[in-house]
Amino acid sequence: MTHPLNPAMAATFAPPVMEARRWLTGVTFPPERPLINVSQAAPVESPPLGLRQALAESALNNPDAHLYGPVLGLPALRAEIAQQWSAAYGGVIQPDQVAITQGCNQAFCAVMATLAGAGDEVILPTPWYFNHKMWLDMQGVKTVPLPAGPGLIPMAEDAAKLITDRTRAIVLVSPNNPGGSEYPAETLAAFHALARARGLALIVDETYRDFDSRTGRPHDLFTDPDWQRDFIHLYSFSKTYRLTGHRVGAVVAGIDRLAEIEKFLDTVAICPSQLGQIGALWGMQNLSQWVAGERAEILARRRAMETGFSALPDWKLLGCGAYFAYVEHPFALASDALCKRLVAEAGLLMLPGTMFQPEGSADGKRQIRIAFANADAAGIAEMFRRLAAWQP
Repeated sequence: MTHPLNPAMAATFAPPVMEARRWLTGVTFPPERPLINVSQAAPVESPPLGLRQALAESALNNPDAHLYGPVLGLPALRAEIAQQWSAAYGGVIQPDQVAITQGCNQAFCAVMATLAGAGDEVILPTPWYFNHKMWLDMQGVKTVPLPAGPGLIPMAEDAAKLITDRTRAIVLVSPNNPGGSEYPAETLAAFHALARARGLALIVDETYRDFDSRTGRPHDLFTDPDWQRDFIHLYSFSKTYRLTGHRVGAVVAGIDRLAEIEKFLDTVAICPSQLGQIGALWGMQNLSQWVAGERAEILARRRAMETGFSALPDWKLLGCGAYFAYVEHPFALASDALCKRLVAEAGLLMLPGTMFQPEGSADGKRQIRIAFANADAAGIAEMFRRLAAWQP
C-alpha cells in the first residue's frame, strides 16, 4: 500500500534544472559539436587558489571547522557582512541583524517561514525564480504572479492592485533571475513605500549584486534608519566566490525576525557549513580585486549576448544582465518542446520560459532563459552560430 503524499508538496513541479539534465539521457554529442550547457547559473570552475588554500588550512588545522557552530552563523562573518554592507549601501547594519544560511535558497525559505503560512499570499514578479514558487507551493502559500513591464521591470502600481487581506510579502530579485534585469533604485523605493503603506514585508534577493553593471549602490533601502521594520535582504556567496558546493548565503533583517529565523534554521540544518563560512569570510577580506575581474568578464559576456541577438532579428532579447539573457524565440513550437529539440539537434541545453511562468502561460511558451556565465567568448559565438543555423 502506498502511503499518501503531502498534497501541497505533490502539487508543485519537479526541480527544473534536474528535469533539464534528464533531457541529456541517451543523447550523443559528436566531437565537432559538443554540448553547450547554458541551463544553470552555477560556476563550474574551482574557487581561486588562495581561497582553496584557506579552506584546506582550516580543514587540517582548525578543529572548530568540523564542529557545530552558532545557528545564525560565525560572528566574524556576520560582522564582516554588516561592515561591508553598511559601507556599500550607505546605511547602518549591525552584526546581530545578519544571519548566515546554507545558501540563499535556504535564506528565502527561512524568511518566508516567518512571514506566511497556508492560505496566505505572496506576490512574485514573472518571470519568477522557480525555487521561490516551489517553496510557496509546498507551504500552501498562494503565489500571486505580477507580470513584469518593459525591460522585465515590475511596477509597484501594478502590485498594489494585487494586494488582498491575505498578502504577506512582495519578493524582488535584482539583478534578476531569470530575466537579467537590473531594477532601478526608484523601482525598489516604490515597492518599499508600497510594502510599508500596506503593512507587508519587502524581500529583495541580491544574489547577483556583484555582477551589476552599474556603479555605486543599487538602491537606497538601507539608508532608511527604520529599514528593518519591513525590508529583508538576501544574498549568496555561491556565485561571487564559486562556493556553490559549500552552501553559504545570508539574511539581513531585524533582530526580532532573526530570532524567528533561528528556530527554522536550528531544526533544518542546526548551523551553516563551517568551512563554507570560513571560505566566504576569507573571500570577503581578500578577493575584492579578483571579484572585480570576474565582474568585468561577466559584463563582457553580457555584451557578447547583446551583440549576438542583435544579429538574430527574429529573436527578441527581453532582458540581459548578471548571468542571464531572457529571450523570446521566433518559432511556433512551445519553448519546452523547443528546448528539448535543441539538445538533440543543436547541442544546446537551455531552460524554457515555461519553467519561469505560471502554468499555461502563453508568454512562457515563447521564452527561453540562457545562463551564459559558463560560456566563454568562443562558446557564445558557437551558440549563436547554432541558433542561426537551426530550423524546426
